Amino acid sequence: MREEDCKACRGSGMLSDDEGWQYKCSVCHGSGKVAPNGGQRQVRLMEVDENNRLLD
Repeated sequence: MREEDCKACRGSGMLSDDEGWQYKCSVCHGSGKVAPNGGQRQVRLMEVDENNRLLD
């Protein structure tokens, strides 16, 4: 199966918020690649604060 670049992080494996904080992409889990059909990965909902920052 051929993998494609993750569209969420554009293949970098990292995302950043509006303040410039960087974190591992939650779509590809930092690999920068995803399966063409989405890979049937489990989606994890995360909480955010009033500034839309992820709460770990």
